[in-house]
Amino acid sequence: MSSPTGPANGLPVRMPRPRQTGRHRRPEPAVAPEGAPALVLAVPGVPSAASRGLAEEIISIGRSELPGLDARVGFLDGDDATEFPSLSGVLTVIAQDRAARAQSARAAGQEVPAPTGPDAVVVPLLAGPDGDLLRRVRQALMDSTAAAELADPLGPHPLLAEGLHVRLSEAGLARADRARLFSVTTAADGIVLATTGGEEAVKAAGITGMLLAARLAVPVMAAALDEEGSVAAIADQLRREGSTQLALAPYLIGPEAAEGLLDTACKEAGCSAADVLGSYPALGKLAVAQYSAALGITQGAAAH
Repeated sequence: MSSPTGPANGLPVRMPRPRQTGRHRRPEPAVAPEGAPALVLAVPGVPSAASRGLAEEIISIGRSELPGLDARVGFLDGDDATEFPSLSGVLTVIAQDRAARAQSARAAGQEVPAPTGPDAVVVPLLAGPDGDLLRRVRQALMDSTAAAELADPLGPHPLLAEGLHVRLSEAGLARADRARLFSVTTAADGIVLATTGGEEAVKAAGITGMLLAARLAVPVMAAALDEEGSVAAIADQLRREGSTQLALAPYLIGPEAAEGLLDTACKEAGCSAADVLGSYPALGKLAVAQYSAALGITQGAAAH
């Protein structure tokens, strides 16, 4: 199990800030109770060093949000014989570890209370409800021996709109701050918000898209990367409605999109693209917020 100082495998973690004194000090963060279920981040896509590094960064931020959190990573397409363990394999190990600790305690004559919650809460590393991937996550839960609960994807959420804004500004496709008066000659006047997961995912992305439109004061419309012609059709609609300089904002964390999908969409739409959300710090907060919500825990990240 992890501790407030970090995971047992020695990975670098973000440490909680020292407590401030005085009337303006920030409230102390909640601490995961002893024996709390593990948070397992379910990573879609082809496992790679890049996707593992991304997941570990998000987990590191999550541990700083909820000290003492036992957080792990499982891959939908993982192989337990490699460095990319499968989601079902990770869940099974968690259940075995929990049972072994209880058995050791009983052998030592300690009273072991009956478990009152699941062994783990699985948080999908998805910005929205990708139906196919979520079905695979549910199947992995069924294939494991753990009592696990599935949390919601990370979005829609205002923090994701913030992340999209940051990525667009980093690419020179949007102003970093509407209050600043300097001009950005490459700033887009219409945004295609591209996601995967079909119609349901597009509808959910549209909610975050409205928040992004309010931040940028330009039209934002969602499209499906994995539906042929969807991005090009939305780009054409934006142009018919008056936009002349479009940008594509990937409503993606990264691993869930097939390689080449974004490049193809940009060519079809005839526009530049920002980077995926990647390890944007708010994702760690949202992962802990979804974990906390699944367990009915009041946690600061959920209110941001």
